[in-house]
Amino acid sequence: MKFAKDLSGEGARLFGGRWNRKGFPVLYTSENISLAAMELLVNLPVADLPDDLRLITLNVPDDISMRVISFGDLPKGWRHYPPLGSLSEMGTQWVQSEESLMLRVPSAVIPQEWNVLLNPQHSEMSRVEILSVEPFGFDKRLK
Repeated sequence: MKFAKDLSGEGARLFGGRWNRKGFPVLYTSENISLAAMELLVNLPVADLPDDLRLITLNVPDDISMRVISFGDLPKGWRHYPPLGSLSEMGTQWVQSEESLMLRVPSAVIPQEWNVLLNPQHSEMSRVEILSVEPFGFDKRLK
């Protein structure tokens, strides 16, 4: 709950991610709840899942700028873990360019679905609103 309303991208800045180098803030989101859950499950052992997870729903106006990374833009092996350094370079260049608030990328977990990265330092970030913060939990059978 402590970080539920934090849209700063601080976690990604501190640790880096598939789409950003350490030192560059990025807010990682998913287009749907099930993909967000899968992204969490592949990055955190089920036994370590916190009991105080929250589902944050954002409102992003339709006219906000977005760049899309298509499969043709991705290098061979883009789904590998650990991720290829070229992906973090691609995302970091996007952050630095400030060309758009959002970067839509295929999920490495489910490539038919999409994650959307937000650049918290972009001028359009002030137009993003938190619509709701709700408790979220996984089915107990996962543990």
